Amino acid sequence: MKVPMKVPMKIPMKIDRVAVVLLVALSTVAARAQSQPSTNPVSQAIKDGWNSAKQNIAGSAKVMPEDKYSFKPVNSVRTFGEIIAHVAGANYISCSAARGEKPPHTEDAFEKSAKTRAAILKAWEESVKYCDAAYDALDDRKLAESVAAPFGGGQTTRASALMGNTGHLQEHYGNLVTYLRINGLVPPSSAQ
Repeated sequence: MKVPMKVPMKIPMKIDRVAVVLLVALSTVAARAQSQPSTNPVSQAIKDGWNSAKQNIAGSAKVMPEDKYSFKPVNSVRTFGEIIAHVAGANYISCSAARGEKPPHTEDAFEKSAKTRAAILKAWEESVKYCDAAYDALDDRKLAESVAAPFGGGQTTRASALMGNTGHLQEHYGNLVTYLRINGLVPPSSAQ
């Protein structure tokens, strides 16, 4: 059986030229990006992880309606709002270690004090600003510097304190995903 060949569609010359110009421009940008690697590739990777984690938590906090901040699937776990408040407090512990400072808040400070969605979001957003300063100050030569370990336990590296913070956020983002799904809501990383 003979399969009919498709006749190529004619593309107007003007569109064809625009496509060529776009391809050349994109190729040039890609070549420059590859030829000019980041001077701090490891710290940039740590910052990228932080940015992704904080985006997931912030997106979850905004997606969940206020009346569901008290939701928890079983009695033995934190409520949705308590998780957001918990990671806000924990941010201060990890990021203060990386900054070489005493934590301005305890890990459970906001779980105890922030009871409304507005108060929890405020605590979260302020903790993010505090941590942004620690991540923004990071460069590859500072990664291995010794700092007091967050949550005690002696000394660690600045990189370890910040990577531990990001891992902690992603761990609790996993909890939040479940809470959102149970309530028929789409988690931020799935909505993209």
